[in-house]
Amino acid sequence: MQSKMNESDPILEVKNLSASTDNLPILKGVSLTVYPGEIHAIMGRNGCGKSTLSKIIAGHPSYNITNGDIKFLGENINSLEPEARSQSGIFLGFQYPIEIPGVSNLEFLRVSTNARRKFLNKEELDTFDFEELVKEKLEIVKMDQAFLSRSVNQGFSGGEKKRNEILQMALLEPKIAILDETDSGLDIDALRIVASGIKKISNAQTGIILITHYQRLLDEIKPNYVHVMSDGQIIKTGESDLALELEKKGYEWTDNFIKET
Repeated sequence: MQSKMNESDPILEVKNLSASTDNLPILKGVSLTVYPGEIHAIMGRNGCGKSTLSKIIAGHPSYNITNGDIKFLGENINSLEPEARSQSGIFLGFQYPIEIPGVSNLEFLRVSTNARRKFLNKEELDTFDFEELVKEKLEIVKMDQAFLSRSVNQGFSGGEKKRNEILQMALLEPKIAILDETDSGLDIDALRIVASGIKKISNAQTGIILITHYQRLLDEIKPNYVHVMSDGQIIKTGESDLALELEKKGYEWTDNFIKET
């Protein structure tokens, strides 16, 4: 799918989305619209559907859409394969990045980048040209070149895995990046490096969705909108000060919210 959209059109539209896994309803009518240049934060208790939403947008096969639509760049992607979604510009940063023994980080990044470039009708990069590009991007996340020769995420610390995810994002240049608890397990220094990398990569043509429990990531990256999820629904949307209120009052404060329509 190639975009023919205007800059004023939304990148992502989730409309009344309901989904289940193993016949268990998880999402129960989620609607979310992301325009170019916007940063959205999604917050909520464990098990409320935040990660499920991210996986369904990315095309995870374990979930069944039972109602509603996902539109990316104006086209319905409900039935689009995960690989095609990734190539077209949807990026998902995992809460727990997996290790891939025997596959060098450099080769993994090169193949992924060239798949994206091919989709965009750009010339694929040979090994030498790609090494120059990836060395430039390493500066964004302050990673040593030694990480390129190691197997993907194998033996990486939690912070190194998250920085490697942001490196992938920098190389792939997605239209929308969904970062699922990127701050999870990070110390203060690693959090600041990851947040700085995200800010350097974000631009007026890209949308970002941050899924998080805590205010500390949002201290580094100020969102345009904050959405509170509960029981598979977005029950409240506000600006960045809503996250501050959640930090102060906790999620029990949200128990009396009525789902916004």
